Amino acid sequence: MSESFESLIDLGAGADVSGWDFSWLEGRATEQRPPWGYARHMADRLARAAASLDIHTGGGEVLAEATMFPPTAVAIESWPPNATKATRVLHPRGVVVVAGPEEPPLPFADAAFDLVTSRHPATIWWDEIARVLQPGGTYFAQHVGPASVFELIEFFLGPQPTARRGRHPDAEAAAARAAGLEIVDLQPAKLRIEIHDIAAVVYLLRKVIWWVPDFSVEEYRDRLRDLHDLIQQEGPFIAHSTRHLIEARRPAIA
Repeated sequence: MSESFESLIDLGAGADVSGWDFSWLEGRATEQRPPWGYARHMADRLARAAASLDIHTGGGEVLAEATMFPPTAVAIESWPPNATKATRVLHPRGVVVVAGPEEPPLPFADAAFDLVTSRHPATIWWDEIARVLQPGGTYFAQHVGPASVFELIEFFLGPQPTARRGRHPDAEAAAARAAGLEIVDLQPAKLRIEIHDIAAVVYLLRKVIWWVPDFSVEEYRDRLRDLHDLIQQEGPFIAHSTRHLIEARRPAIA
């Protein structure tokens, strides 16, 4: 017997959404993984770095997948629940967690790091990334691409034509070059998402708060009911995430 709408709503509304671990969704939603293996490549670069900075580290889950860290390893996170979790996860590994804004000015000296990493940063401040990178240093990241999961977002908000044009990898590459960085690699991917119940929807919209910024169960109960009924009648709700792997380098001083 399938779970009721109300029980699923309560389940999603009561789930812990701190950190950046999505294992709670097991059995309720799936997302195709990008082909390049970001965490593996990040770990390889960390093992060879002297000083690293991870921006928008979330709860530190992705960074913690690395087996080795450089002598100086720093992560920054602005949302207090995530910063608390990242401290718990990363401090035992020797990574300093800075709880503060991930926007200009970053609280670090010029040319402080030879490696800056980020997985799914909310905003990319290219001038600041270039400033804190040493000459010859690398920015290595996986970014969210344009119109990611917009099938779900527009189900709740209606058409978003302007927002759909944001985060294009070519535009980001141009902005990186304008900040004085060289693009070493840029790989886009479109990935299938299947959402199997409304509890997963509530969990996601509570966790990824910029998808539907004013989301609450009370505010969107009618649309949640509509989506629940749709899933019951037609099967999993299908959406698509977009990602791009980007590697940029600050030119070495001649």
